[in-house]
Amino acid sequence: MSKTRIFALSVVAFLLIAVFTNPSKEQHQQAVKEKVTELLKKETGGSDKNIVDFGMHLFGNTLVQQFMDQHVIVENYYLFSVTKVSWQRKETIIGGGAFKHIFLSPKIDEKAAEIIRIIKEG
Repeated sequence: MSKTRIFALSVVAFLLIAVFTNPSKEQHQQAVKEKVTELLKKETGGSDKNIVDFGMHLFGNTLVQQFMDQHVIVENYYLFSVTKVSWQRKETIIGGGAFKHIFLSPKIDEKAAEIIRIIKEG
């Protein structure tokens, strides 16, 4: 086989692997949900950890799920996917996914701090 054919077959194999291992929307949402839950726990402080966990169990999961449904957007480009947060008519890319891995950007921390600040101000 010629080098050209080997290269072409390698590229096709790479593209097929990328398509079939692209994370699903649910996987993106689960990764963001875990990060948001972690940020909420961190924002509420370390004291009274049991009360915070109980509150998160009762109300936090509902709040996080509502946030996910209304503000988190996953765009699938077949070879990779992008996770965005839509807040106040602005979309910010907070992560991406490829090959069964989801990579969240440090921007998620900045965006979460901005959202929490806006919510606290009223």
